[in-house]
Amino acid sequence: MALECTLVFETDKPIPMTCADATGIEKGAILKIADPFTVSVAGTDNDPVIGIAAEEKIANDGKVKIGVYMGGIFKGTAGAGGVTAGMPLVINSSTGDDNEIVDAGVNSENILGVALETATDLQTFLFKLNPTPINVA
Repeated sequence: MALECTLVFETDKPIPMTCADATGIEKGAILKIADPFTVSVAGTDNDPVIGIAAEEKIANDGKVKIGVYMGGIFKGTAGAGGVTAGMPLVINSSTGDDNEIVDAGVNSENILGVALETATDLQTFLFKLNPTPINVA
């Protein structure tokens, strides 16, 4: 994953959440939540996003906790279609890169945050992390 999200302004401290020992997670990866209080890398459009990895987690290193930002100002990478300042954001998994971010469509769920700048495909931009994982299945 080359498109990690980068912390620019820390407004919230990362909190420790559970992760699988066998899981590798890169710093800056967008994460999804599962029960019980467990995170992994978000990879599909409908994943219930919860935050961004504050540190790297190496697979099979014995650790089962990782710091997770659930708020802050980050630099991210726009996906196809770009992003517009002021719009809610979601992940775009259609390109195969888990961290491309696009404007949310009407009635979208699993909002990552809000764009603070406008950007086109593969440009970086600032966004406010404010995850709203709503998954009505």
